[in-house]
Amino acid sequence: MEELIEALSSGSLRLHELDVKLGSKEATRVRRSFLERVTGADLSALDADLPYDQIVGRNCENTIGAVAIPVGVAGPLPVEGSDFRREVYVPLATTEGALVATVNRGASAIRRSGWVRSRTLSDRMTRAPVLETPDLDHSIELARWVEQNLERLRSAFRSTTSHGDLIRVVPFVVGKYVFLRMEASTGDAMGMNMVTRGAQRVVEELLREFPWLRHVSVSGNLCTDKKATSVNWIMGRGKSVSAEAVIRRDVVSSVLKTTPEAIERVVRAKLHLGSARAGTIGGFSAHIANVIAAVFIATGQDPAQVVESSMAITYAEVTESGDLYLSVTLPSLEVGTVGGGTWLPAQRAALALMGVAGSGDPPGTNARRFAEIVASAALAGELSLLAALSSHHLVEAHERLGRAKR
Repeated sequence: MEELIEALSSGSLRLHELDVKLGSKEATRVRRSFLERVTGADLSALDADLPYDQIVGRNCENTIGAVAIPVGVAGPLPVEGSDFRREVYVPLATTEGALVATVNRGASAIRRSGWVRSRTLSDRMTRAPVLETPDLDHSIELARWVEQNLERLRSAFRSTTSHGDLIRVVPFVVGKYVFLRMEASTGDAMGMNMVTRGAQRVVEELLREFPWLRHVSVSGNLCTDKKATSVNWIMGRGKSVSAEAVIRRDVVSSVLKTTPEAIERVVRAKLHLGSARAGTIGGFSAHIANVIAAVFIATGQDPAQVVESSMAITYAEVTESGDLYLSVTLPSLEVGTVGGGTWLPAQRAALALMGVAGSGDPPGTNARRFAEIVASAALAGELSLLAALSSHHLVEAHERLGRAKR
């Protein structure tokens, strides 16, 4: 150990070289000890028994341990999906006091009134390479050729994977540049890497067809990944999902301590008028990002994709019978049940809790069901927070649940 730390200190050995020299489990321990030595920080809290030999090269580099995040559970939440109907317990990894209680209260109100109905509207992961042509006329020629030769491009895409398929290519011409927004099915994977490999192969096919074409980048930001954009808001990315529920008036009163009319007023004034005045892209909700982030961290999703996955519009109205109708629509929910961090022990357990771990039968089933559960949990969270806002109980709830004295 001392010899290794001396070598690291002198620069004759680099941190990333420890994995080859020692194996990633021991390398993790040595890196942590080295950092404690040079910084004086106590890093013992990062010590965690994880399969680092599988993690390195797959999920993380230069590992020094793991950060433990509290996981709470909300539910049971009654969800009627496209092809399933059951009560679900939803794991939420968070350090924000009151979040789990908020979703749990929403689930309770839904359970006393019926079910959340949740449906997947479309399922297409995207990647949009940007290509340079000699001039505008060449760009138009390329765009037209792409639209007329989808099957040839699909064959190229399919040569890279047995789990996905190219569904559509939408060209966007900007002068001498052409962005090809490729939409593909990806089974139970979120599918970003899968679509990127397929897109690269499609571009190679185009370069053979058009000698004057230049490949600028496999991603041209019209995909769009990890950014809040109008193209995702309008065209969708990943899973586009919508969920709805009707909450009885007496339940709104007894559980949520407010009225359907008051919730409708908050939705109209805050979520729609306020968000529109702020110029938001996809931010017509109360706090959907809270729920999406907590589920993503608990289940091994890509946390950076919370940006576009939490774009949403929440809608409410008082029904003719005086009850509350509430819906949540997420046009760009990017989730998977295989790949990424979903295989890690704790994250896989969280998916198993909801009955969606691993590959579905047929492929794509589990990821779709997972998306519909996430949308339902988001609706439960919206319902409870909107009730707290409309009854002016938000501050009191956070004081009670999120600010306990240490």
